Amino acid sequence: MKILGIDPGLNTTGYGVLEIVDQRPRLVEAGIIRGKSRGSLTARVQEIYDGVVDVIQSLHPEVMALEKLYAHYDRPTTSILMGHARGVICLAAAQAGIAVEDYAATQVKKTLTGNGRAPKSQMQQAIQFELGLSKTPEPADVADALAIAFCHYCVAKTQNVRS
Repeated sequence: MKILGIDPGLNTTGYGVLEIVDQRPRLVEAGIIRGKSRGSLTARVQEIYDGVVDVIQSLHPEVMALEKLYAHYDRPTTSILMGHARGVICLAAAQAGIAVEDYAATQVKKTLTGNGRAPKSQMQQAIQFELGLSKTPEPADVADALAIAFCHYCVAKTQNVRS
């Protein structure tokens, strides 16, 4: 099974694909989809959509794990704009017939570190350790995407044990 983790962003969207081999996650590929267009929301969401479609077509994941939208009362516009990115990411998954599972950032952090408020550096180190990587994933968007995919792996493993 392959899990595509995505950390959505309008300027930088991180992605990471984990394949479950012998009941352990193994890194297949990770990177970023970077919006080149400045100022044009329409062009940026098109670039995100095209990038996610390309990742899906080339790596063939069975499920997508996506960070839930977080709304902060001080910055509602940010949440609204992020909704556009999540929308085209979900559309790409739906068109490919891939299920989408949502995870709150605090759940991802707690699953990986035991601390729902872990800083980015701790998350990068934790995912490096869990996946046996030689160095911490950079930029942080990539580490976050891998952490989201790893969280899905942990949740799915727990649910399979219970059933």
